[in-house]
Amino acid sequence: MSNKIFKAALGGATVLFSGLLIWAILSLILMPEVSEFVESTLSEEMLYSIKLSLFTSLISVALVMVLAVSIGYVLARFTFPGHNLLRTIVDLPMAFPELVLGLCLLLLFGHAPFGKWLQSMGVNVVFSKYSIVVAQVFTAAPYAIRVVYGTFRGISPRYEMVARSLGCGLLGSFLRVSVPMAKGGLFAAAVIAFARCMGCFGTVLILAGGTRMYTETLPITLYLNISYGNLAMAMSSGIILIFISLGAIIIFEVLNQEVVL
Repeated sequence: MSNKIFKAALGGATVLFSGLLIWAILSLILMPEVSEFVESTLSEEMLYSIKLSLFTSLISVALVMVLAVSIGYVLARFTFPGHNLLRTIVDLPMAFPELVLGLCLLLLFGHAPFGKWLQSMGVNVVFSKYSIVVAQVFTAAPYAIRVVYGTFRGISPRYEMVARSLGCGLLGSFLRVSVPMAKGGLFAAAVIAFARCMGCFGTVLILAGGTRMYTETLPITLYLNISYGNLAMAMSSGIILIFISLGAIIIFEVLNQEVVL
């Protein structure tokens, strides 16, 4: 009897949460009229934010994957003093609210000696389009690193040892053995990073500013228009972000199944 009650409680909680989540998503998707959605999506402001979001996200994903592959491989393959500390530091931004991460980056690039040195070199990161990429990279990198780290951990190092015994160096075995075997996980990490970059809000808002038609990415468009009371534009940007996230999750799940199989 107790087993049945326990299973019923678990099933009820699962159905309740899933049902409310689906209901909430459908409430947004089905709320605006089709004509309102099309008009808002084709507006100059929305097209600008879509283009800027896609452009900065693609650049950010490329940078994130360079970091993720490098750091993920180091953490998965090498043991050194401070290994666990480095893992904790890399994971730390995932525990931060984005607004806090954005504030940290604002101080680093705006007031700290590093930021002042960049400014003396003519590189002004804060409140510029460069800062969008910086914000997206620091927000998405920890997630990609975790996926890549898990992928390399799942590949036996013996394959690399065999390659080295046949004359491959460390770099050769990495490029010819590890990377091809990890391609599913690497692509999954890139998909997750892209979704995080497209949805990055708090970090971009603090570091780049919410300037209309300048540093206005899709989440900023949602924020600005709901602040102005333009609900149609806000809902349209939210729907676009939902479909992007849904597509990323579907691709991620498909790749995960391929890796498992």
